[in-house]
Amino acid sequence: MADSKLDNRPTTRMSLLLLVLFTVLIAVAEAALVAELKEDDDQPFVGVNIGSDVSNFLSPTDLVSFLQLQKITHIRLYDANTDILRALARTKIRVIVGIPNNQLLAIGSSNATAAAWVGRNVAAFYPETLITGIAVGDEVLTTVPSSAPLLLPSIQSLYSALVASNLHAQIKISTPHAASIILDPFPPSQAFFNQSLVPFILPLIQFLSKTGSPLMMNLYPYYVFMQNKGVVPLDNSLFKPLTPSKEMVDPNTLLHYTSVLDAMIDAAYFSMKNLNITDVVVLVTESGWPSKGDSNEPYATIDNADTYNSNLIKHVFDRSGTPFHPEFTSSVYIYELFNEDLRSPPVSEGSWGLFYGNTTPAYLLHVSGIGTFLANDTTNQTYCVAMDGVDTKTLQAALDWACGPGEANCSDIQPGENCYQPNNVKSHASYAFDSYYQKEGKVAGSCDFKGIATITTTDPSHGNCIFPGSKKRSKKTKAARSEADTSGAAAVGTVRATGRPEVSRAYLLVLLLASITFAIYEL
Repeated sequence: MADSKLDNRPTTRMSLLLLVLFTVLIAVAEAALVAELKEDDDQPFVGVNIGSDVSNFLSPTDLVSFLQLQKITHIRLYDANTDILRALARTKIRVIVGIPNNQLLAIGSSNATAAAWVGRNVAAFYPETLITGIAVGDEVLTTVPSSAPLLLPSIQSLYSALVASNLHAQIKISTPHAASIILDPFPPSQAFFNQSLVPFILPLIQFLSKTGSPLMMNLYPYYVFMQNKGVVPLDNSLFKPLTPSKEMVDPNTLLHYTSVLDAMIDAAYFSMKNLNITDVVVLVTESGWPSKGDSNEPYATIDNADTYNSNLIKHVFDRSGTPFHPEFTSSVYIYELFNEDLRSPPVSEGSWGLFYGNTTPAYLLHVSGIGTFLANDTTNQTYCVAMDGVDTKTLQAALDWACGPGEANCSDIQPGENCYQPNNVKSHASYAFDSYYQKEGKVAGSCDFKGIATITTTDPSHGNCIFPGSKKRSKKTKAARSEADTSGAAAVGTVRATGRPEVSRAYLLVLLLASITFAIYEL
């Protein structure tokens, strides 16, 4: 028996050595991952908000697959949906989780409740799921002012729980505010926080300064424009280039503002400066433009939504900051990923999405040259077809326009040609609509035809009838179309402007240490 024990000693020592090496491997790899994430998170980004008032909302697994396909790497949830957080594990998608306003009373009144919330919704998932922030409530000071006294206590209790879990350095905590907490926003140098809210805002911003957390702001140039038509130019609201004579100028600083969003961000900076806080960065947690509205919202259009969000994305990745703080470029979360069709009227409430709930794009953004947006052809391989239920007379009129003044190539729907069958107006109109849509470079508004056409990602080709946008076209046709599309549309995703490969240093370190470990074992 003694000899047997002696024979097992090398094996026991080797097992202990392997255990120690694997422990070191995990610790070092996790540290490297955190360092890499911090480096990436120092760069400005564009993310998306994900609301759930959507018919047939995607399953968590399908949602994450869709996000990955679209190369969206930053999202904001309005709650802490555990199924979605679980599905996000081991992806590179960073997520801000939210605490609904109706939970503030419980969390703000009990440190134990706050600790339990962090343990259940954050610590249980991090770092496999890259939770980067907690948004406590949403526009609390203006929508539920009775809960204002609970806001900072809730944030402090949650922060203490993050400290106890040693997550306070990786996960920032703040609360999104409505733009209306700032009065007299233009010129920005004269902006100031609503005096009645300062007793709540000042200690909150002092907390943000102390913890290195951002001031979260929901900023909508759309509403600024709608409330100030005739004063605020539409082009200024949409980031369109302006002549110097039309630029907004702050008479106190002589700073020129070419976009309403920049002016709104700087109004927040000046408001904080008035409270002697100058080291808190603005994070835009919501911004966007509706693509459809009621009769009293004539500027809620696909073209304007496309223009605003496309230019917003380009503006962030220009990294030019704002006139007051050119050294800071605020990251922005676009509102929102999906049209929330279950929302109550007005129509615009359910029309802020970049996609419909079935993942079909509501419109295609024009952001070519910014970086890698979309993989393959889930949304840039799109087609325009006639909607169901449209009367024949209306379809025929649109078909005649497309093949006539619209100059679509309708040769394949002539008698005897490949797309003549089935010989009905809807089938012929779909082909003509797609021909026009592809010819126009799939730009916003080119698949509308007075509301009777829709964009689809399903190839409508059938039999020998190959639609103009189909991948089944000859290589020559595809090459020509590809060249045309370089100036055309790409749908949304969060841009990675660095161009670095996707394999992380942490992953490579794991492989290296694993190789060393097994080499030792073999010896």
